[in-house]
Amino acid sequence: MTQEPTKAYINLYAIFRDLEDLCELDEDMKALIKDLDMTIKFIVKNGPKGFLSFKNGKCTFCKNLDKSNITLYFKSPSHFNNMIDGKANPIPLKGLSKISFLKNEFITLTDKLTYYLKPTPSLLENSTYLRINTILTAYTAFFALAQVGNTDPIGKLNAERIPDGIINVSITESNTAIHLIVKDGHLEAKKGLSPNHRASMTFTDIATTNKILTGAIDTYSCIATQKLEMKGYIPMLDNMNKLLGLVSSYLQ
Repeated sequence: MTQEPTKAYINLYAIFRDLEDLCELDEDMKALIKDLDMTIKFIVKNGPKGFLSFKNGKCTFCKNLDKSNITLYFKSPSHFNNMIDGKANPIPLKGLSKISFLKNEFITLTDKLTYYLKPTPSLLENSTYLRINTILTAYTAFFALAQVGNTDPIGKLNAERIPDGIINVSITESNTAIHLIVKDGHLEAKKGLSPNHRASMTFTDIATTNKILTGAIDTYSCIATQKLEMKGYIPMLDNMNKLLGLVSSYLQ
């Protein structure tokens, strides 16, 4: 059973965070934000807070920032989740004169993100689409994993079983890399690899990564064929994988 607060954290810290990478991977979206200078602040009562900034041709997501052009408030995690599902509107606290940005460029960005995160079999036959879909799905899954471990009741039990340390996750065929920092049962996901990791999970190629993340092939068979490599302190990876199994219910 999914939890509304956990879903809200995933929607902001994993899915909206993906806009950062979308604007690097998709040429049309890169062109769309080229001249933008805009920062949106999201405030969810009893939930997450974050900022999306568009500046100098880049999109960046962060949890803390001093200023914003637009501030959007949500009365509860459910209110925010309903907005994501197109069933509710945010409450603008700042930037009413810039609402046109939300109705135009921002909608274009989120629609394109949905296009990549909700594939069809025919779309996945295109190698460029497959690559972007896989990279965005990987980032979504592992950033979401941290939120499940921190906020979902069952997820927290699994997170508490992960020994302290850092886990590196990467795809060899692309520059996709994430590391998970585990400390006293709390998880934090960051982009890039850490030189101080205790364990690592390495996917060899895009096609295999896609099939593993979508459950099309078994993880253990990929280890046997060396399409997936696990190294280091294995108990960390075993418990991380249990958390990964909970993520799918939030990303349906």
